[in-house]
Amino acid sequence: MQARKIRLRWLVAASTLPLFGIIAAFGVAPQTDTNRIPVRTVIENLTVPATVIQADNSIPTAAYWRDERIESGDTVAKVLDRLGVSSEEIARFLRNPEATRALAQIKPGKRIQAQTSDSGELLWLRHISSTGALLQISRQEQNFTVSQQQAALQTRTVMKSGEIRSSLFGATDAAGIPDSIATQMADLFSTDIDFHQDLRRGDQFKVVYEVLYNNGEPVMTGRILAAEFTNDGQTYRAVYFQEPNGKGGYYTPDGKSLKKAFLRSPIEFSRITSGFSMRYHPILKQWRQHKGVDYAAPTGTKIKAVADAVVAFVGQERGYGNFILLQHNGNYSTAYGHLSAFAKGLHKGEKIHQGDVIGYVGSTGWATGPHLHFEFRIAGVAVNPLTAKIPYTFPISAQYQPMFRSTTQPLVARLDLLNGTNLAALE
Repeated sequence: MQARKIRLRWLVAASTLPLFGIIAAFGVAPQTDTNRIPVRTVIENLTVPATVIQADNSIPTAAYWRDERIESGDTVAKVLDRLGVSSEEIARFLRNPEATRALAQIKPGKRIQAQTSDSGELLWLRHISSTGALLQISRQEQNFTVSQQQAALQTRTVMKSGEIRSSLFGATDAAGIPDSIATQMADLFSTDIDFHQDLRRGDQFKVVYEVLYNNGEPVMTGRILAAEFTNDGQTYRAVYFQEPNGKGGYYTPDGKSLKKAFLRSPIEFSRITSGFSMRYHPILKQWRQHKGVDYAAPTGTKIKAVADAVVAFVGQERGYGNFILLQHNGNYSTAYGHLSAFAKGLHKGEKIHQGDVIGYVGSTGWATGPHLHFEFRIAGVAVNPLTAKIPYTFPISAQYQPMFRSTTQPLVARLDLLNGTNLAALE
């Protein structure tokens, strides 16, 4: 009896299910000859309602997350322009006094993050101070609102990979890697790879880095924890290690310092227009030995000291125009010519560190356009900086080797996990 009730419930349910049409339950008497039942085919045209997809124009087709450093002398408009904000949007932002004042109060050297649409519309802008205060400027229809609160930050580890098709920034953009991480990676491998001339189509990279989140949203990038770069078939790896005294740096997986005594290049991402060779001087109209390397770059591009040094000379020097000479340890010195300006307060006898900004690209002296003339000298004699043997610094000390291995082995394992993953690329 119970089984019969279940069958009846099933038949009733089946006869009422609205699944793409009508389902009916047919009863057939036992011993009925079904072969003699007349069959008739019925064809009926059914009108299918058209599917209409309505685009929501309020949602941007693509969004880009950018990270920038506030530089000395920056204006609000200049910062927004570097963040990829359109000129129309910049004008709209400047008409909001509260938002303009909040952005203008961020001190040079600090970093800000922003998200923009592919048309240059500013979606949000964030800055976290050294005390953990979060400044957020958010879009509200055609205006901007400003809010400040104490940030509760969580650190997450991100792993990405990419392949060079045209440029480093092109590949990192395609992989969704912030520019600050791309710049860190270039600085990290700059003593082994000259990113001005050594990049090859098909070069690959992997990177493990920190991103700081607030309420589930990324607000700033941290440091690279591990990275790998394969350039022209040669693979380089780096891992971050911090000693108990707080001193941190990057090393190869076997503990050798990645930082050499000299950087390969004094400026970031430009092309070489003249190498260390005989050339026809465009101003003197004669063949002369070119005793350095010329890097083409826009006027105002920052020039970095390639190593720790003492300033031996800063001022005007004949055809060099605005000129700097740095004296390094041993018999090494480097020269920088045609500068548009010197770093504020730079003077003879000043001690500076590798990577410090010492001046800015220009076209003073015997120059036909903005570029940096760079010389690498040994015992006062100029040598080719692209082929000169660059000395290394010291490896991890023996007492920290066990700690180094236990700390960095998981980072190397993360790089290995990226093997065989789909590489993001940009033509």
